[in-house]
Amino acid sequence: MKILGIGNAIVDVICKVEDIYLTNNGLIKSTMKLVDEFEFKKLLYSLKIEETVSGGSVANSIVGLSKLENKVGFIGKINDDDLGNKYEEGLKKENVEYIYSKKKEELPTGTCLILITPDSERTMCTFLGTAGKINENDVNINSVKNSEITFLEGYLWDEGDPKKAFEKAIGYSNKVAMSLSDLFCVERHKLHFLNLVKNKLDITFANEQEIMALINAKNFNEIITFGKKLGKTIIITRGEKGSVAISKNEVVECDSEKNLKIIDLTGAGDLFAAGFLHGYINNLTIKESLKKGTEMSSKIIQKIGARLN
Repeated sequence: MKILGIGNAIVDVICKVEDIYLTNNGLIKSTMKLVDEFEFKKLLYSLKIEETVSGGSVANSIVGLSKLENKVGFIGKINDDDLGNKYEEGLKKENVEYIYSKKKEELPTGTCLILITPDSERTMCTFLGTAGKINENDVNINSVKNSEITFLEGYLWDEGDPKKAFEKAIGYSNKVAMSLSDLFCVERHKLHFLNLVKNKLDITFANEQEIMALINAKNFNEIITFGKKLGKTIIITRGEKGSVAISKNEVVECDSEKNLKIIDLTGAGDLFAAGFLHGYINNLTIKESLKKGTEMSSKIIQKIGARLN
């Protein structure tokens, strides 16, 4: 297998809202907030659902890689319930090998309410459900060993069982890539994430805000200095400014695509990672890999949701 993704198995529920909805519910635009089942249902109560789709950050990337005809798999915890069945079907339809045997769990399958405001920004409220209870027994060692790269998400990292699952996967991996996922994730787990980036990961994906927060950088030059010293590969997305790869001593830049009809930024980072990793495992240059990431993210932001049809 080329790439095995391990992440939160979450069903995305996509709704359009006005900015006032965020204000009224105390939500901060463009961030992800963890909620309990009660709050999730309360938030959803008055909304019209645009689309329901199997989601989760790394799962979105893995589906993108499958679309580019790479052999990929995914591990994520679901319940044996209606949403869990839909989730599994959704991945299998996309030619992703789903390496998890679902069973009856105490908590339901995880769901994420994705709120899209008129400026195309997305704000997420996630009820992790059983996805957040992934443990080391859920990680199939043979699948990890037989993959060229294991791709992890910062969203999954939490003390206790998820951390043990993470560490087990990293221990048996040939190469490890990870997305820092979200600014709040970085703030919450800063020391752990910094240790992972410095000592455990071969490839780190982050946006500019996330990487600046991680290393307490005051400007972008400090990130370049950090990346060169690190001697690994860091991929940074910068919105309209494009993207930058720092690989050992090399710094490669790629422009963003212009004149796009942006509808929804959900999945932009996920599909960028898919494009870059596709290039990486198929021996394209760093520049070509950045271009593939840009192409994939440009396609996804011109439609609703994080899946290319």
